[in-house]
Amino acid sequence: MTQWGMAIDLDRCTGCEACVVACRAENNVPVAGPESSSRGRTTEWLRIERYVEGTFPRVRLSFKPVLCVHCNDAPCVKVCPVSATYESEEGLNAQIHPRCIGTRACAHACPYTVRFFNWTEPSWDQPLEQTINPDVAVRWKGIMEKCTFCLQRIRRVGETAKLEQREIEDGEVSPACAQSCPTQAITFGDLDAPEAHVRELFESPRAELPLEDLGTGPRVCYLKQGEWRGSVRE
Repeated sequence: MTQWGMAIDLDRCTGCEACVVACRAENNVPVAGPESSSRGRTTEWLRIERYVEGTFPRVRLSFKPVLCVHCNDAPCVKVCPVSATYESEEGLNAQIHPRCIGTRACAHACPYTVRFFNWTEPSWDQPLEQTINPDVAVRWKGIMEKCTFCLQRIRRVGETAKLEQREIEDGEVSPACAQSCPTQAITFGDLDAPEAHVRELFESPRAELPLEDLGTGPRVCYLKQGEWRGSVRE
């Protein structure tokens, strides 16, 4: 059985946020207005965090894409009172939106702060309503949502491979964030495939699992940056 995972190379990430824009467009994530933003009621399936190292004039600005890490032992699954979120056979922390009653228990249990509550009905100003992806449901007010690893793309490739009576090839499935990254900092694939590039990156000495000591078993790893000593990276 396929086990999906993602590796993000922090040395390659430039913080351009192309992945953020692609994620919003692919998954119908609405943009919050000024009022909602001021109250902290934004929805971000994928965000770019920024870190500053050193002191002026020797300063380095680093970037880190943050999204749902699809845990092997997901805290969100354990606390949902209606089983609206679950762990799929392919290793995804999936969401059944019609079942969700918006308790936000999953958001409180998630140590990665990557789950969001829909405070308002989603809307798009004209002509942006024409950009809505028909392959992805538009979520409604009062439920939780998060990154799905672009499940619709995974299913589309899987159905094509099944019709052609073959296995899914390494790199054939590409979430919107990975496809749009200009520096190819994001790699997606099957962690159980022996020759998959993403598995090779997970086994790299540079690979680090976020909050690994919590025992959640993230399926997203980060390839750490080289050591920085003021102006020269070793």
